[in-house]
Amino acid sequence: MNHLAEAEYRFACLVWEHEPLSSGQLVKLAAAELGWKKSTTYTVLKKLCERGILQNEGGTVTSLVKKEEVQCAESAAVVDKTFDGSLPRFVAAFLNSKPISDAEAAEIRALLDAAQHKEG
Repeated sequence: MNHLAEAEYRFACLVWEHEPLSSGQLVKLAAAELGWKKSTTYTVLKKLCERGILQNEGGTVTSLVKKEEVQCAESAAVVDKTFDGSLPRFVAAFLNSKPISDAEAAEIRALLDAAQHKEG
């Protein structure tokens, strides 16, 4: 999957949150949420449709790729690019940047346990 620029991601989030929606509704949402003009909305919509992320069939806009898939790909790209693919280095850097709550720590432990059981 291709990388989404920040503005493209925010635009796609509008679709994920409101789909299915008409292209007219999307224009209004993009104006209200992103401050975009109609032409900008249609340009980005066309670009994301060409890349297979969104589709515009008969004026109804829906996603072809789930938000979670994009988040997973983006997260993996950050780990690969910034931490040479080392998940432990990424986690260490994140944990050094700000404290986490007990609830967040418990959630992370549960995710690690679930991931470990998938492998084994």
